[in-house]
Amino acid sequence: MKITIKATNIKLSPSIKSFVEEKIGGLEKFLQKIKIDPLEAFIEIEKTTVHHRKGDVFRAEVQFCLPGQSIRAESTKDDLHLAIDEVKDELQRKIKQYTQKQISKRRRGARAIKKLFHLSLAARFFRKGRIRDEGA
Repeated sequence: MKITIKATNIKLSPSIKSFVEEKIGGLEKFLQKIKIDPLEAFIEIEKTTVHHRKGDVFRAEVQFCLPGQSIRAESTKDDLHLAIDEVKDELQRKIKQYTQKQISKRRRGARAIKKLFHLSLAARFFRKGRIRDEGA
């Protein structure tokens, strides 16, 4: 997984960078069922104000670009580590939902194909409780 980190109004220290890579990189295990090779995560960490010291001043935002959908999570907290943890939890929930949806789509399509192949030739002309004759 390629992780791109952007820091706004805050200095990106190696400890913050390693913390982000550890937390967001751990989400890759939830995407193993769906084979996506060039997976990229765009992360933005920022301090929303320069002069405030209290309140929700740290913001973390993460975006994954997956086939057919873009997954995005955002959190604003008073501590940067708490904001990153909350974003990770929200992304984990959304990724699980995405993978379950993809798996169910694949299974639904397989059931439809299986149903087509298991019907007899006479049953394929069955419609609304009657069997229609081909010549009539």
